[in-house]
Amino acid sequence: MYEYKVVTFRESLIGDALDSDKLEKTLNKHAEDGWALKAITAADVKGRIGPGAVEGLLLTFERPAQG
Repeated sequence: MYEYKVVTFRESLIGDALDSDKLEKTLNKHAEDGWALKAITAADVKGRIGPGAVEGLLLTFERPAQG
């Protein structure tokens, strides 16, 4: 059995370059807890301020179920 975790990765509103260092740190942080990247999906992600959405990524992680 596996368990899954979905993490939202938002891009900055200024510029359209992906922050690869920030993405790499996010992936490594989850890898330390045993999570393996299963999929990356581009999506419009709701921001915390205002009704608009920003482009972002949904990172889906998988690991063997704990316990």
